[in-house]
Amino acid sequence: MKCNYQDTAKTVLTAEGKQIQLSGVAMLPGDICPELPVISGGKVTIFGVKRGIFQANKARNPDGTVNFTELRLI
Repeated sequence: MKCNYQDTAKTVLTAEGKQIQLSGVAMLPGDICPELPVISGGKVTIFGVKRGIFQANKARNPDGTVNFTELRLI
């Protein structure tokens, strides 16, 4: 599946106070995982590099359908 991927360099704190380095943001059209109401983890491979999912967002249209899925990656 094709996506819009942007490299980033950002350090964030987890709820436990641990520092992690975000490496990028991937935006994919539609709902990449319709069987899950919330994406809370996992791995994706982008440009041959396996990255962990730190945070995910399903951006919804006014009718409730998912316009795109945004993945913040570590």
